[in-house]
Amino acid sequence: MAPDTNINTSWRNIASTIYKKPSDSKIFGSVEIDISDLEEYIKIKRKNGLKITLTHVFMLATARALGEKIPEFNTYVSRGKIRSHPSIDAAVSVLLPNGEMGSVKVTNANKLSLRESVEFLNTEIQKHKIGEEGNTGKLREKFGNIPWPFRNWLFRIIKVLIIDLGLSFPSLGISANGFGSFILSNIGTLGLDVGYPALMPSANVAFVLIMGRATTKPWVFNNQIVPRKILSLSIAIDHRVADASHGGKLFNYLKTVVNNPEILE
Repeated sequence: MAPDTNINTSWRNIASTIYKKPSDSKIFGSVEIDISDLEEYIKIKRKNGLKITLTHVFMLATARALGEKIPEFNTYVSRGKIRSHPSIDAAVSVLLPNGEMGSVKVTNANKLSLRESVEFLNTEIQKHKIGEEGNTGKLREKFGNIPWPFRNWLFRIIKVLIIDLGLSFPSLGISANGFGSFILSNIGTLGLDVGYPALMPSANVAFVLIMGRATTKPWVFNNQIVPRKILSLSIAIDHRVADASHGGKLFNYLKTVVNNPEILE
């Protein structure tokens, strides 16, 4: 794929040269969002038969943000150039039966309707919970069984091929877009209030978004201090392709969706 010249600004060309992924190119940010009204919206949807959760909302809202507001986040570095992913795909973390974390890839996530995204994600998560992982999980098992130091050498070779050069090997199930455009993980379901995400070295994602646990806190609402349900969101951004302003745009869009979840319909 040819590099997108309109997104290769002089700053980004320099940034993609001076920063290396992910050791010194990370930007971190966090925000607290009042989700009290969103939770009421979710309760109504669930009563009407749609098994929706906060994860579904934030996955779809984030994908829509990339498609409508922040195309810079749908990019990765390959051969010194910023390139766009062919589609906006989401990788959603899933807790596996063995207690480890896997992921579900949602292709063209921004083009799905709310119902489509909920039904697809629920089906794939259920498969993972009973041990039916996709290509990513199978590859992880294969690599995990390779003895050290051969495992280390093989990973370095694959990292150069898919991360540095942007190559894909469909026959082996290895792709430069294997984890999609971004990773979303809801660690709140694991009992953690706040998370500090890490950029995965083997993934060409521009950012990782972490959802903490929703907790009741005293909050200023309509000029009064009242108990409200508050959710912590944290992000790690690859500084080679984006900066803090893009993270701000994402959080602002997510706040808009939280206050008006009907727009996802």
